[in-house]
Amino acid sequence: MTQTIDIADLDCIFLTYDEPNAEENWVLVRNMVPWARRVDGVKGSDAAHKAAAMASSTDRFVLVDGDNIPDIGFFSCQLVLDDTNRDCVFRWRARNSVNGLMYGNGGISCWTKEFVMNMQTHESSDGSDETAVEFCFHPKYWAMHDCYSTTYINSTDFQAWRAGFREGVKMCLDKGRRPDVTEFQKTVVNRNKDNLSIWHNIGRDVPNGEWCIAGARMGTYMTMLTSWDYKQVQDFDELKKLWETVKDHHPNNVSGRVSSELSTQLSLPMANFQAEESKFFKDFDKKQHKNLGPMIKEIDVIRQLEGW
Repeated sequence: MTQTIDIADLDCIFLTYDEPNAEENWVLVRNMVPWARRVDGVKGSDAAHKAAAMASSTDRFVLVDGDNIPDIGFFSCQLVLDDTNRDCVFRWRARNSVNGLMYGNGGISCWTKEFVMNMQTHESSDGSDETAVEFCFHPKYWAMHDCYSTTYINSTDFQAWRAGFREGVKMCLDKGRRPDVTEFQKTVVNRNKDNLSIWHNIGRDVPNGEWCIAGARMGTYMTMLTSWDYKQVQDFDELKKLWETVKDHHPNNVSGRVSSELSTQLSLPMANFQAEESKFFKDFDKKQHKNLGPMIKEIDVIRQLEGW
């Protein structure tokens, strides 16, 4: 049996923690979605998602992260549910304000209360998520093709560095596990490597973009070429301590310290695109994406393009 749901009929939860642009974004979201509700300051990804579920009065709800601004047209879309997807979580792509990448990181998502409340919690005593990426591989967690929002991660130097650092770590992993250097070349999917290279090189045309690049390179270096515990990427307190070690340096110097080893040991390109080159790349890349419909899965488009 097919069921059509107007997204505007679902509760919208704005989930914030410590984003420096959260208050500004909250005003924009409330103007766009007057029925939106806010959950703030809950430590740990699983705990925050559960708080969002409890704040919703509808069984299925839309979740917007604190550094994300939806496209207003998203709330005119409809979900078409049937027996194959009725219980699924949907996450749509977001545009990255620094490097223009469009993928699920930070994008709008749509959850069921049941899914959230039954999620396996993997949090240490300090509230950090040890395996927060696990639900991304859940069969009922669907990555969708279309892009319906922009994630603004560069309001401050620390926000930009942290966003880059976290992706610099996560893009190296193979289903949440750190590969060794040899495995990195074979097991990490090419799409992730391509995105990782964009994090490493694109964004000098926007404020704090250099810090985003520095963070991404630093995250990759520490994950793949040192003994640092990569699971600490989910612990924001630990990331603040790392930030203290570099914040008084120029971001280009931070980037330059590790660029040679990233290139020689991991075969990652260090292109160092400047402002005009970064802008050109993003303008060109943006034209390659077209929305196909809110219920189109990313994997189905990939299969069609690659002839699976």
